[in-house]
Amino acid sequence: MNLPNSITLSRLLGLPVLLYGLQNPTPTWRWVCLAIFLVAAATDWLDGYLARKLNQITELGKFLDPLVDKLLVLAPLLALIQLGQVPAWGVFLLLGRELAIAGWRVNQVTISGANIWGKLKTVSQIVAIALLIAPLSDTWKIPTLVAFWISVALTLISGVIYLLPPNQSVKPSATIK
Repeated sequence: MNLPNSITLSRLLGLPVLLYGLQNPTPTWRWVCLAIFLVAAATDWLDGYLARKLNQITELGKFLDPLVDKLLVLAPLLALIQLGQVPAWGVFLLLGRELAIAGWRVNQVTISGANIWGKLKTVSQIVAIALLIAPLSDTWKIPTLVAFWISVALTLISGVIYLLPPNQSVKPSATIK
């Protein structure tokens, strides 16, 4: 196992603590959970950077990275449903998109990297989840929910774009003289 794949797997280590902290949502635990989540999110960037920089891109990494990313996003969102901070149907839309893309990717010969929509989706999810985890005052409730729904919209848009066939260049038809 190379360094980037080890970093990818390390993101999983924080999830049990994150979930425990969200089950005991004191302000202190919420700040701890936020720190764990943000460090895990930063390692998502780090493992990709190192894989490219060290020329250590592997099939295992292409499989593990998106899987761990989904767990990092969905686990806290499921806990936040229980806390009444996000509606279950919004999280269900995210889960449905992720399952659809994962199922579609299984049948692909090559796995493509994230496009700009996938990157926007990821950033919006990180921002929304960070705001939802943080023990903010009630004045942040509406901006936090707006961030959540923006992330849901970007998640669905990126899913549709991911599933669309690539643009095929239109060749002019031959004219008959």
